[in-house]
Amino acid sequence: MAKASSEARGRRRGAGDELETILTSFDTSYAWNYGSVKEGLLELYEKAKSEQWNGTLQLAWNTAVDPESEIVPAAFNPLSEYGPFKRLDRKEVAHFRHATIAWQLSQFLHGEQGALVCTAKIVQQVPNLDAKFYAATQVMDEARHVEAFSRLLHEKYQLVYPINPHLQSLIDDTLRDSRWDMTYLGMQVLIEGVALAAFGLLRDFATNPLSKSVTAYVMQDEARHVAFGRLALRDYYPELTDHERDEREEFVVEGCYLLRDRFLGEEVWECLGLPVDECKEWVDRSELMKVYRTSLFSRIVPTIRDIGLWGPRVRKAYADMGILGYADADAEQLGQQDEQVARELDARLGEIRRTAASAQ
Repeated sequence: MAKASSEARGRRRGAGDELETILTSFDTSYAWNYGSVKEGLLELYEKAKSEQWNGTLQLAWNTAVDPESEIVPAAFNPLSEYGPFKRLDRKEVAHFRHATIAWQLSQFLHGEQGALVCTAKIVQQVPNLDAKFYAATQVMDEARHVEAFSRLLHEKYQLVYPINPHLQSLIDDTLRDSRWDMTYLGMQVLIEGVALAAFGLLRDFATNPLSKSVTAYVMQDEARHVAFGRLALRDYYPELTDHERDEREEFVVEGCYLLRDRFLGEEVWECLGLPVDECKEWVDRSELMKVYRTSLFSRIVPTIRDIGLWGPRVRKAYADMGILGYADADAEQLGQQDEQVARELDARLGEIRRTAASAQ
């Protein structure tokens, strides 16, 4: 996929696999043009400053969570008609529900740490000061997201899965590439774009209010992050040579296939003692998963078109994946809707807190 220097190909693991080091090499840029601004970025920076939230205070951590309950409706289970699943007893089905929601939240957690590291890299790399300003606010956003998902998993679900190898491959490629725009492309556009749609499932359909609230708050931030990538790249990519644009389009295609395949859930089936290859094949062929996976690209496709990476290779891949139809969607409007939902939720939670305080 992306180019990486020879020094950047190593990987070191720490004791107990609790620490992993990815060797990278990239330039750090100072921006001395303090008076130069890019249209839209300072407005995004001001919005980011005003929309900072504190998960410790604004999320109801005293909410009870039964990890084996039907937090995500059974209709979203791609194995519901799979023979071995239908033979599970009630206790095994409850364990299945616990495992699948914990796996999904675990991938959110790992993806947010990847975003934290990538955005810190953007602060160092990006040549524009206003972009450094906004990226700095996103570093704080991502720290909050890691904190919130980690607390949710450890305190309420008490089960954390390792990072999915497809997701890790894309994050590693994004981190190792020395070109500043590739960090935006891999994280801000691809990974954050899919995350927005995946978060939407929990926000809109989760039965547990705490799980719903965490994802709603995170989505408010993520909508700005995807907008940041779009604003930064759509002015830069028209300046590229055909060869440089081809490299970015190849990265996009390979990255989208990795993101599509990360939802097969092989780690879950292995832990549950189900036949992994059969489950993967069943999930891959299920109509539910086809619809779900294609919907995950509802934010990515219009953004890729907007920033100008819309050559034959990308269009062919998107047609193959069944997601070309999202090209005409309004990515900015989708982001505004995500922010509005989060604001409405915050207003409802604020009213609940005020009512509880007045009753004491």
